[in-house]
Amino acid sequence: MGISFWHIVIVLLVVLLLFGAGKIPRLMKDLGSGITAFKKGLKDNEGPGEQPPASEPAKPQLQSPAPTAEKKTEEVVRRT
Repeated sequence: MGISFWHIVIVLLVVLLLFGAGKIPRLMKDLGSGITAFKKGLKDNEGPGEQPPASEPAKPQLQSPAPTAEKKTEEVVRRT
């Protein structure tokens, strides 16, 4: 027993009743953009054996030291 034409019609009518005629185009647009983003993510994802493109060497990022607890309390006291 497969899906017949009437099953599809009933499902479409239920969807129309649940979402309304105004939301369906927006829903389809969001679904399409989600699928596009998913495909782009798959294409951009590097496999385990692939090398990233060598455009420029990676620059080391310097991080500032985290403020100490004393400094944080001084800032809180100054603000109040």
